[in-house]
Amino acid sequence: MIIPIASDHAGYPAKEITKKILEDMGHEPVDYGTHSEDSVDYADFAVEVAERVNNGEYDQGILVCGSGQGVCMTANKYPKIRAGLVYKADAAKMTRLHNNANIMCLPGRELNEDQIRDILKSWFDTEFEGGRHKRRIDKIESLTTKK
Repeated sequence: MIIPIASDHAGYPAKEITKKILEDMGHEPVDYGTHSEDSVDYADFAVEVAERVNNGEYDQGILVCGSGQGVCMTANKYPKIRAGLVYKADAAKMTRLHNNANIMCLPGRELNEDQIRDILKSWFDTEFEGGRHKRRIDKIESLTTKK
């Protein structure tokens, strides 16, 4: 699967680790920056992935910043995005299983390589359960059409 990925400067080291793990898993990461640890604004890079998932160019994406919060808040401004902050494998599983999240946001300063690997495995091994959870997602999505 082709996976768009982006980070700010604080998430850059974890993004680089994540890209390698994705490749080892057989995925193709597409890197939308940043490309160094020089200070940047997380929103500038989060929109690169969020816009492309929102418009259907990609099914899923990954965003990384220091806490994961800033990129998650930015991505969730888009109507078709369900971005979730994922900090451990169990959270990755539930974010996919019950919320059908399409963008995973990682707290780059908090995770080591083994944790990232476990999170990615859990995320990609989990399918959306549907059922009552679909009804709940429909309610969330209806909020973007209210005036």
